[in-house]
Amino acid sequence: MDAREAALRQAYGHAVRWLASLSDRRVPARASVDEIVRALGVELPDGPSTPADVVDLLVTACEPGLTAFPSGRFYGFVVGGTEPAALAADWLVSAWDQNCVMSAVSPAYTAAEDIAGAWLLNLLGLPSDSAVGFTTGATMANFTCLAAGREAVLRRTGWNVARDGLAGAPAVRVIVGEDRHMAIDLALRYLGLGKPQLVKADDQGRIEPEALRHHLAAGGQSPTIVILQAGDIHSGAFDPFVETIRAAREADAWVHIDGAFGLWAAASPMYAHLTAGCASADSWATDAHKTLNVPYDCGLAIVRDPFAVRAAMGLQGDYLIQDEHGDPIDKVPELSRRGRAFTVWAALRSLGRSGVADLVERLCRHASAFATGIAGIDGATVLNEVVFTQVCAEFGNDERTERVLTRLLDDGTAWISGSIWHGRRVMRISVSNWSTTDDDVTRALDAIRRASMNA
Repeated sequence: MDAREAALRQAYGHAVRWLASLSDRRVPARASVDEIVRALGVELPDGPSTPADVVDLLVTACEPGLTAFPSGRFYGFVVGGTEPAALAADWLVSAWDQNCVMSAVSPAYTAAEDIAGAWLLNLLGLPSDSAVGFTTGATMANFTCLAAGREAVLRRTGWNVARDGLAGAPAVRVIVGEDRHMAIDLALRYLGLGKPQLVKADDQGRIEPEALRHHLAAGGQSPTIVILQAGDIHSGAFDPFVETIRAAREADAWVHIDGAFGLWAAASPMYAHLTAGCASADSWATDAHKTLNVPYDCGLAIVRDPFAVRAAMGLQGDYLIQDEHGDPIDKVPELSRRGRAFTVWAALRSLGRSGVADLVERLCRHASAFATGIAGIDGATVLNEVVFTQVCAEFGNDERTERVLTRLLDDGTAWISGSIWHGRRVMRISVSNWSTTDDDVTRALDAIRRASMNA
């Protein structure tokens, strides 16, 4: 057995043991950063070590400092687990080590991306000729879509942003709901578009159509981008797409939808109504490593007009071997990147249409169970309308809610984080993992009850 095979066998054994431990292990990490640093060793060795020994040291030192994100009892952020076929495919992605930018260099990757992209558009009910780019996550997916939008709205005024930059260009007005995700502001900062104009949202975070119409009317003929949201990070609520997109269209605005986890509602007959009208937008951003449960990292940038995203993201180089019909490189910011579409293809091929729908519906069912269980705890109040996978609750007042959160993490049965919503300290539960079971929810609710009783 050579050194590479020995290291891979060691890694496989450790990975299998880690995955087998998830059903029973404590979810929060047990060790601190300083403890891990000491275990890994701060001095660079003078000589080499065998790869298998390095793998063993890495696992032994780091395992106490790992949070069980793939556990069915992790609800702290919108973090999916790893569906089995996607996990296996991701191991192959590392072994194949493809730089997935050009069809001529890796035709296998382009084929997987083309098929996975077409499947995604079909599942989500989006225009079949849209461009689908595979990014690091929803932040860069939003960036990519908004770059295409910036290019398009400026092109309508006669300005070529790729050639002339932004200095001297007409100001692009960006309008968002006041409860948008912070990743939107970050993407706008990257793009040089500055802070957006905020539109009033209702108590669930849904943008108010009449308020949007007022903002649009006040801007005259300025090139405009309107950003809507499919799945508020606290309430899970969806913007009213039919009314808002109609208003944006009347103002000749580019419409982008940030649907990091919520866009997947469209794949379920039971929840597709939440995305009604969504397909009329110009671009959409989502994550595959959230609701679809492929490994980190994988975002999806979907743009109705392939020309717009190619104008914003495409590049040429004398040494590149580019396809006249376009390459994966034309749809995303990164020049060097791993084969994310392989894992998406594997997840979709494994689950099939009915499996994706069942996954979405199962996550929603667990969220409803959390809401029902928490509502029965003395002093607890569920604050949101539980329409998708998010639950927000408080326990009487900010101080008690904070004590419940602290005791819950100390307990270790589940990982649930806090947040501030409408000025109140809340417990925020995100149900995102394919492996979460009814028993996991019951165990987590029992832990919440214990924490509440001791707070």
